[in-house]
Amino acid sequence: MNAKSHQNLRCLTECAIFAALSLALSYLKIPIGISFGGFGGSIDLVMIPLIIAAYRWGLGWGLGTGLVFGTLKFFFAGGSAVNWQSMLLDYSVAYMFVGFAGLLMRREGKLWLAALIGCIGRFLIHFISGITIYAMYMEDIFGLPMTNTWVYSLLYNGSYMLPNTILAVVLCLILEKPLRKQLLS
Repeated sequence: MNAKSHQNLRCLTECAIFAALSLALSYLKIPIGISFGGFGGSIDLVMIPLIIAAYRWGLGWGLGTGLVFGTLKFFFAGGSAVNWQSMLLDYSVAYMFVGFAGLLMRREGKLWLAALIGCIGRFLIHFISGITIYAMYMEDIFGLPMTNTWVYSLLYNGSYMLPNTILAVVLCLILEKPLRKQLLS
C-alpha cells in the first residue's frame, strides 16, 4: 500500500469513527428548542467529534463526515421532517456544514474558532430551512406574535443553536491542548 492510499484509508477510518461517536452522542441530549408540532432542538455534544474530524483532516473530509452523520442521525436517532427537503436541509446538509470547521485545518490554537465556524454553518442551514420550509408552521414564540419568517426562524433556531454553539466553543477551547499531542498535530 502506498503512502497516499494509507493516508486515505486512515482519513476514512477516523472520520467513520467520529461520525459513529457523534451518532452515539446524539442519544444523550437535553431538549431545549421551542417545541410545537413535534419540532424542537436540543443541547448535545454531537458537533464536537464532527468539528475535530474537520479540524484534523480538512474541509473535504469534514463536509463528508458531517453529511454521513446527519443522514444517519435522521434515520437512526429519531429524525423528524415534514418532507424530503426538510430532511435534507435539517439533517444531511446542516451537519455537513459543520465540516466548514475544516477551513482552519490544524491551525494551532484555533480549534475554538473552527467550532464557531462549524456551528455558524449549521445554524445558517437551519435558518434557511426555517424561513423556507417551516414558515408555514409559524406560531407565537415567547408570547410574541410571529409575522416575520426571518425573525421566527432566528428565534426558533437560535433557541437551541446558541447554547450548542457556546458549548462547542468552550469544549473545544478545553480540549485543544490535550488533543494537540494525539490528534491535532
